Formats: sequence, C-alpha cells, structure tokens
Amino acid sequence: MAERFSGKIVVVLGGNSGIGLATAKAFASEGARVVITGRDSDTLQHAAREIGQGVLTQRSDISDLPQINDLFARVSAELGRVDVLFVNAGTGAFLPIEAVTEAEWDRIHDTNLKGVFFSVQKALPLIPRGGAIVLTGSIGALKGIPTGSVYAASKAGLRALGRSFAAELVGRGIRVNVISPGPIETPLINRTSGLSPEAVPAVREQMIANTPMKRMGTAEEVAAGVLFLASDDSSFVTGVDFLVDGGAASF
Repeated sequence: MAERFSGKIVVVLGGNSGIGLATAKAFASEGARVVITGRDSDTLQHAAREIGQGVLTQRSDISDLPQINDLFARVSAELGRVDVLFVNAGTGAFLPIEAVTEAEWDRIHDTNLKGVFFSVQKALPLIPRGGAIVLTGSIGALKGIPTGSVYAASKAGLRALGRSFAAELVGRGIRVNVISPGPIETPLINRTSGLSPEAVPAVREQMIANTPMKRMGTAEEVAAGVLFLASDDSSFVTGVDFLVDGGAASF
C-alpha cells in the first residue's frame, strides 16, 4: 500500500469511534503518526489498541476551550507540528422545534460549531505550508429534515466556516475542505439526542429508503474520502463540500 502520509503528523479530533477511528486507522496504515482525542477514556484506550504503535491519545472535549488549548500545547511540545487536522468530533440531535431548550441549542453548537472554530484557531500556528484541514459536516446542512433544525444549523455553520477558512488560508498554502457524510453505520445513531433506542431501527430503515444506493455507508468509505482530501491527491482542491452519502443529497 502507498504510504501517502509517511512522516506526517495527523491529529484526529473525535478519533475514538466511528468515522474518526476508521480514519485514524487509515492514516496510521499509510505511515502517519496519529493523535486522537475523545471524551471517554475507555474508548480512547480501545481505539489506541486498534490503531497500533505510535498513536498518542488525549482525553479532550471539543466544546471546552481550555481542553483545546491543552491538547495543542501538548502536540506542540511533543510533536512540534500538525500536517493534517481532521476535526471530526460532533454530536447529533433529532428534536422538534418545541422541544429545543437553550441548553440543548448551546450543547450542540458548542460542539459542532464553536469547538470546530477554536480547534482550527489553536492548531493553526502548528500547521505548515502544505498542510491540510478537513472538517466533518453533514448532508443535514443541505436538506430540510423534520426535527433536524438545531443540528442542521450547526452543520450549515460549519460548512460556512470551511469555505471561509479555505479562502483565508489559501495564501498560506493550507487547504481546507469539508466532508459531509450521509447515513453512515456508526455508534452515533445510538446516542443521538431526541432519538430513543426503540426508535433507532425505524429511523435507520427510513434513512436507507431515502438513499438512492439503498444502504447505509461505512465509516471506512468516509475515511477514504478524508484521506483523499488530506493528501496530495487533492492538491488542487480547497473549499469544497465532499459528499459521501450514496446520492442522498443529490437526487
């Protein structure tokens, strides 16, 4: 296998499960030194065992700015730079308009939007010319989905961040792109606010029915897109929203 990331330092925020873990494993398999974060110590340890030797782990909550500062201070001290930043940490919600509280709004936006902005801000001094940033968006930002308003707003904001970051950093030789998954088979669906465990099977079937390819995607399929956007294979690509959704948002 080609090692497109040999000698590279890759930081994956939210790398302890699902898309983040699959992507961290893919980066490591292509020669990268990988740093992963997550809020749960047990899943971080499990992820580290799956990724293998050389992985660095840090328990960190993207919605907490002091923890973001601590993360990049450690990366600076121990590794010195960040060649690829993959901001994957996020949270979901299916909430009717009437059920949205200010606390719930803040929780979702602190993770999906504010945390993304400040993670990029704090990482920037460590990213050299030729570096790449990939943000995890969602096709939820592109479609009108009942009970999806708060989540969609946060991901639409993230899409706008990606576009603006790309425009601001292109002169510094740093590419920024968004990858937007559709229905992907990950543990996130089982811990989404407003979605009871009993409702998950029906929601999953509805997602499949609404996807032209008539199946859920895999975390590995999203990871392949992330590695493309982070590698020199996409050297003339910046500011895009790359959909990995089985056609769900397109037709």
